[in-house]
Amino acid sequence: MTTQEKSGKKYNISVEATLEVIGGKWKCVILCHLTHGKKRTSDLKRLMPGITQKMLTQQLRELEDDGIVNRISYNQVPPKVEYELSEYGWSLRHILDSLCAWGERHIIREYGDKFTVLEDNILNHKSMEGVLPPASEEREPVG
Repeated sequence: MTTQEKSGKKYNISVEATLEVIGGKWKCVILCHLTHGKKRTSDLKRLMPGITQKMLTQQLRELEDDGIVNRISYNQVPPKVEYELSEYGWSLRHILDSLCAWGERHIIREYGDKFTVLEDNILNHKSMEGVLPPASEEREPVG
């Protein structure tokens, strides 16, 4: 979207702008996985078995276009591409923390035991509160 197109944009409330960037079924899930370090597309696909390759590619492109993730392309054969949170993307970490914590409380409220409905996944091995690295920690890429 060009600056001219953006200048005609109007939001009723500011959360609409947030949801325009990170809304939908998959974007926050992708972002939560990227808080644990750089990931290749195949890594994300394995961590998110319910997403199609086409949808994953589309969501990553949109997040890249919005400046939330960086796409790192290595000049090698076979080609290697990794994704990581940009500095701007890291500014969402408190939102992601809050969404994870609320989701855990909601699951416990609705189902009692969170592990009866949560997949066995690195993000679910301990309480969701504090899963993301503290903002003061260095954000060294993992892997």
